[in-house]
Amino acid sequence: MSMLLLAVQDTYGSVLAQVGNPTPEAPPGSEKILQLVRYLTWFVLLSGICGITYAGGKFAWERWTGGGLESPKMVAGAMIGGVVATSAGTIMNAVIGT
Repeated sequence: MSMLLLAVQDTYGSVLAQVGNPTPEAPPGSEKILQLVRYLTWFVLLSGICGITYAGGKFAWERWTGGGLESPKMVAGAMIGGVVATSAGTIMNAVIGT
């Protein structure tokens, strides 16, 4: 059994010694995917700004008319969503290590 393991180790070592160190390159079509991600990032940020603006206007209207206050939850939700959306890139860079 140990001779078999030594033979496998010797073969495995010689195969690994022949493998070169490849240079990293982007896969085909990756530029279009990155462009789509950039567009989606802008869309998410603009949606968050619109959500906060809408919730702020609704909050002012509710205070002026004396209605129920539901809009502070909308403002908080939009702000939390904005924090998650803007920190997603930083989190991914920390995880991937670039």
